[in-house]
Amino acid sequence: MDEKQINLNGAGHSSRSGSTGRSGEGGPSLASLSAEQRQRQERMSVLANAPVQELLNLWKQLGIDPGCQMLRGPETGLIALRGRMGGGGAPFNFGEATVTRATVKMENGAIGHAVMLGRDTGKAKLAAVIDALATDESMASKINDKIMTPLRTLASQKDSDLASKTQATRVNFFTMVRGED
Repeated sequence: MDEKQINLNGAGHSSRSGSTGRSGEGGPSLASLSAEQRQRQERMSVLANAPVQELLNLWKQLGIDPGCQMLRGPETGLIALRGRMGGGGAPFNFGEATVTRATVKMENGAIGHAVMLGRDTGKAKLAAVIDALATDESMASKINDKIMTPLRTLASQKDSDLASKTQATRVNFFTMVRGED
């Protein structure tokens, strides 16, 4: 698939705002998800958090050109952000975030989804294509080895770098007792 086919330049997003249409408290618990669902959730998270240039470079190195049809979007909109006082109080809406989502259907019938913060429609399309290819047994190991593993390594490296920088500026506070008052 070349850049023209999936239009990776990010042009052509729509501005739709509104809620997700869900009422209630979040989604299913991790314990209730199947292994395949947890794996897909992790894959979608890695793709959403990956730097777009790194994702493009890894995609180009893969060297494949699959055909796909856009089922949804990519479209950009707003989602409501919810919070709880002290982490356990009553939920309240405290703001909104811009998200972009896309859904594709590959020639073999595999469907891929992507939802990510921001307005990068090209990244959302590419992430949806990668998600769809990863659900195909014949492509899953290639996608995992050539795209997902390097992205996980990069994310781990960034986390380690941030932890090192945080540790370097850590201040240890302590109290000294100066006798009895």
